[in-house]
Amino acid sequence: MILGVSFDSPAANKAFAEKFNFNFPLLCDTDRAIGTAYGANVDPAKGAQRVGVVIDENGRVKEWHERVDARAWPAQVVQTL
Repeated sequence: MILGVSFDSPAANKAFAEKFNFNFPLLCDTDRAIGTAYGANVDPAKGAQRVGVVIDENGRVKEWHERVDARAWPAQVVQTL
């Protein structure tokens, strides 16, 4: 399963997903707990980093990418799986 996580509000995420025709869920992480846990909130003053994480069926991190392009990342991950 592919999904995105964003620090933005549900309304902002809905608009963003519709604008870019996302065909995967975009979760709201307004308290930044998920992003912090996965290294996307290293410097809160700068905002979120776009990181890519591949998690296996047992919940283990298999890949972690420091910077990803939010538009290209889903297709790139599907190609490698």
